[in-house]
Amino acid sequence: MSTKANITAAVLSCFTIALSASGQQTRHYNLVKLLQEGKLKTTAATQTRVLDSSEKQAISTMGIVWLKDVTFKNGTIDVDLRGKDVFLKSFLGIAFHARDTSNYDVIYFRPFRFHSADIPTRKWSVQYMAMPGYDYSRLRKEHPGVYENQVNPVPGATDWFHATIVIKDEWITVYVNHSKTESLKIKSLNDIKAGAIGLWTSDLGEDFANLVIKNSPE
Repeated sequence: MSTKANITAAVLSCFTIALSASGQQTRHYNLVKLLQEGKLKTTAATQTRVLDSSEKQAISTMGIVWLKDVTFKNGTIDVDLRGKDVFLKSFLGIAFHARDTSNYDVIYFRPFRFHSADIPTRKWSVQYMAMPGYDYSRLRKEHPGVYENQVNPVPGATDWFHATIVIKDEWITVYVNHSKTESLKIKSLNDIKAGAIGLWTSDLGEDFANLVIKNSPE
């Protein structure tokens, strides 16, 4: 092996050791492949399918689809999403820190609110909930304007958009389309600090692609 090759190998080895020591892990998930390999917890009710015409290796699902054998505590969740401009029907996001299908945190979006002419309802575009105790109606009634907000920048209601969800202990921060300006920043209301991750939807089939999970070191 040449001296240059030896140096390159040594650098790569040190880099790998450093990542291992820090506990940092970044994993890219091809959702189509996960679905085809049975690594998503689906049921007939979820109606999960591959989007054949998509360039994004995307899937469409209705209901909550959990990633098998994936546990998340602190770090960053990145994902591409696409909803529908259907009033009071299109809801999609990411559930995390799940103990089971009833106990979890969720950040989700209402695309039909993105361009609402009414400013108060436009501020219902992105929402946090801690299920089952803190759903949107309770949070909106008891803490108006705290656990939901408008998104910045504003995507088209039927466009693909990118969401970055940063979880650091009790703090949850949401960014849209790689903006440096947060769309939502709140404190978690859930006492569950680690658990499963799922693709969360309601009512209509919603689209997901390019899931990346970066776990922060302990």
